[in-house]
Amino acid sequence: MVVPALEVAEKMGIKMAIFWPAGPATLAIILSIPKLIQDRIIDTRGTPLKNELIWQSKEIPAWTSTKLPWSCPGDLECQEFLFGHVFRMNHFVKQCNWLLCNSFYELDSLALNLIPEIMPVGPLLLANQSGSHIGSFWPEDSACLSWLDKQPVDSVIYASFGSTSTFNQQQLDELALGLEHIGQPFLWVFRSDIINEALSKFLDGFRTRIADRGRIVNWAPQEQVLAHPSTACFLSHCGWNSTLEGISMGVPFLCWPYFTDQFQNKSYICDIWKVGLGVNPDENGIITRHEINTKIKTLLFDDGIKTNALKLKEMAKKSVTEDGSSFKNFESFIEQIKH
Repeated sequence: MVVPALEVAEKMGIKMAIFWPAGPATLAIILSIPKLIQDRIIDTRGTPLKNELIWQSKEIPAWTSTKLPWSCPGDLECQEFLFGHVFRMNHFVKQCNWLLCNSFYELDSLALNLIPEIMPVGPLLLANQSGSHIGSFWPEDSACLSWLDKQPVDSVIYASFGSTSTFNQQQLDELALGLEHIGQPFLWVFRSDIINEALSKFLDGFRTRIADRGRIVNWAPQEQVLAHPSTACFLSHCGWNSTLEGISMGVPFLCWPYFTDQFQNKSYICDIWKVGLGVNPDENGIITRHEINTKIKTLLFDDGIKTNALKLKEMAKKSVTEDGSSFKNFESFIEQIKH
């Protein structure tokens, strides 16, 4: 959603179709901003005035007032920028002619029902499209797919934390040791933009220790990795695109949210859809190697989570095939803009 473009469309009297790329629950809480300010839960900069749960519906996870979609702990400037953007969005969402989102009705009907006239048309995946695509911040290491081909079925831990998450050295050490000690092959996406001299030395030593059992790449073709039969679970930051991709490929999650809507997505994954587990920090705020090790082992042997993940995979697939809910919504949208 590009707000300046919407401002021009409104000024020129052009009809507006808005596509919302994140989860519907996130959009629903953003549309509640005026009420949150009125109820003095947040101030006009998006800063929480009280620490409490915010229930949009009894059937869906509550938001925590300190973990809202624009929350950036420790970075007030970032938070104010995000809040200003989403606050301006309220007007256009309410004025637009069509509102589409990247979800499907069977996945999140309760949140979708909170937003009048919204049309879920997802999951929107590269795998559902033809042709070549360029949509990555960094070059993808497609050689990791050949490495996956050599691994046993349902054995590989895929760890990727998106394009913005960062860790301090202590947390990085714990994550590396957790992956190293689990005894399973793993594929770890470690972005090149955060690698300095010290981290480079750390990674060189780590690669030597893990040998062929693990592989570290700067970026990966994520949909193909998640769809690969060797991939057993997804250690994820729970960004919405990653969430939908994991669901669409039937892969269980180990959730490690970082900021904004990721905490809410984690609640859905663990508590509503029951396709994953979360990691819990210790008293110092660190996710320890023991926590990582224990949760991965639990996840790999939880047949209930695996069954739920496969059910959602089939639902996602059906939604975008002919006569599926998202397919019908998109067809309806195309017909409406013709007239």
